[in-house]
Amino acid sequence: MIVYEPPHAATEIPLIDLTDSYSGDLEKRKKVAWEIHKACVDTGFFYVKNHSISQEDMNKQLALAAKFFDLPVEEKIKLDSKNEDSTRGYEPMAAQTLDEGSPPDLKEGFMASVDADENHRYTELKVPGTGRNQWPESFPEFQVEYEAYTAKVLELGRHLARLVALSLDLPEDYFEKSLVEPLHYCRILKYPPMPADAAPNQLGAGAHSDWGLLTLLLQDDVGGLEVRNADGQWISAPPIEGSYIINLGEMLPVITNDLYKATMHRVLNNNSDKVRYSCPTFCDPEYFYKVECAPTILEKDGSAKYPAMTAGEHLRAQFEKTFGTAA
Repeated sequence: MIVYEPPHAATEIPLIDLTDSYSGDLEKRKKVAWEIHKACVDTGFFYVKNHSISQEDMNKQLALAAKFFDLPVEEKIKLDSKNEDSTRGYEPMAAQTLDEGSPPDLKEGFMASVDADENHRYTELKVPGTGRNQWPESFPEFQVEYEAYTAKVLELGRHLARLVALSLDLPEDYFEKSLVEPLHYCRILKYPPMPADAAPNQLGAGAHSDWGLLTLLLQDDVGGLEVRNADGQWISAPPIEGSYIINLGEMLPVITNDLYKATMHRVLNNNSDKVRYSCPTFCDPEYFYKVECAPTILEKDGSAKYPAMTAGEHLRAQFEKTFGTAA
């Protein structure tokens, strides 16, 4: 049984080399998993290098984001994410408020997810909020390149989920079935320079924790991401070339009885002359996966701190809270 460990107040985000995680030697994979375990207890954030995605593919995705946001406003607004109560598509500036009670976030975005056509099982089962992705008609290569990138990142997400399972003394394939077709959300975001007339406490992205299982963040070289440590202090998570920043969503505290952290973070875009681009991919279990405490983490009496719930129910409630619409 995994024993609760109090977090240490980190002063920086750890960088983990994934090279040995691809080894055929289980003990080597477990050593990498132990590094992930320590990061998940202390910060809920870590960088990974020597992963499965090339620098060329990372650069292409950021360039794709810049091209999309340079489209005319009238072209982007055709893809408004509120079309037919969809969460997929274009997110206009200041459409989301991540820090409840604060002004809207100063960013615009685009998101794609599971593309549930009329033959998809989610459609047949009338799963709330699922539907079709929206793509710009004038930019046909956008969909092709976007989906190719998403597929690569989701494969990395599955790999990381195996390491998280090992880090909890669970079978390596503990999350495998839930991630065959993950309920993913791949976003691109543009943070403009902070305007001089921004409202007090109006940020690029307000302080928040993520909602799902794992987030894999690709960011450009501008920086601005900050993470709150165990002492409540904000520490910087600057760009490191060739790396992804990985953080845990709020499903992990449920699965680990609060051993692992879903940490608050925010984006400050204070570089007055620079635009920041990023691409977070949220790798979450399929809609009907039961999120519940893992058997290696249960209390001595077999109890869990949180009730079980489906992944879909959890994510839908979070979308309604911050966008005012269903997931």
